[in-house]
Amino acid sequence: QVKLVESGGGWVQPGGSLRLSCAASGRSLSDYAMGWYRRGPGKEHEFVAAISWSDSTYYRNSVKGRFAVSRDSAKNTVHLQMNSLAPEDTAVYYCVADPNLVTNDDYPWAYWGQGAQVSVSS
Repeated sequence: QVKLVESGGGWVQPGGSLRLSCAASGRSLSDYAMGWYRRGPGKEHEFVAAISWSDSTYYRNSVKGRFAVSRDSAKNTVHLQMNSLAPEDTAVYYCVADPNLVTNDDYPWAYWGQGAQVSVSS
């Protein structure tokens, strides 16, 4: 059983920054892709960012240049640095992991965290 636990969510004003972290336990995920999805109010899940086992990174177009995903494979951790946050980024952010890296919004990644709330408003 793999458990993913997010931390670092909260509230910021537009233009602010937050860094989300995700810690995995239960098994090594060094050969898995890890990443982040989000779900805003009244919206479907959206792919945000992911990093492969070889450290290639992928981003949703709307977050390119603002968000950065990084990983410590040995520690089974992944981070999402979010800069220049806007109200449209308000959502519950989920840490995910899967043997395959797929960026489709509706792809059912194998493992999901509990979610961390990110709120951006004045």
